[in-house]
Amino acid sequence: MAESLSSSVSSLRSSLQLLESSINILDSGVNDFPRLSKTLQITRHFELLPELALREAQQAILNEITPSIAHLVSLASNQVDRLARRGETLRAKCQLQEGRLSDDQVSYSAHTGCLRDHRTVPTSGDSNDKAAELKRHRQKKERLKYAVDRLELQSRQRERELRRSMAAQ
Repeated sequence: MAESLSSSVSSLRSSLQLLESSINILDSGVNDFPRLSKTLQITRHFELLPELALREAQQAILNEITPSIAHLVSLASNQVDRLARRGETLRAKCQLQEGRLSDDQVSYSAHTGCLRDHRTVPTSGDSNDKAAELKRHRQKKERLKYAVDRLELQSRQRERELRRSMAAQ
């Protein structure tokens, strides 16, 4: 019986050595498991969508912004038309003022001719009236010239503002 017991003990010892060797092998293999699990974990950097979902999203965005774009285009078109009409009005006023100024210059030269004629035969009341009228005409001419310049500057400023607002959109 001692022999069978001794063979059992030796068999048990060899099993224990084998088990200890297996544990060491498993321990060395599993020791790096947390790093491996993190390394092997799937990370989605880009989410893949079906083409149909992508087309539906594009169509939804298009349907959402199309009315806004059409509205903004119509507003810009109306503003451009309004500024064009305003420019035409200013040009017409400018031409009118230029015509009036040229008429004033003709009448001014006619008045200076009259004044020269009156200098030969001086009448103090008449020449004072003509001089005052000539002075009023000059002042009117300067006021009109200033008004035309101011309107042209305003027109250019509004055109620049419109270009800037159109560029910003």
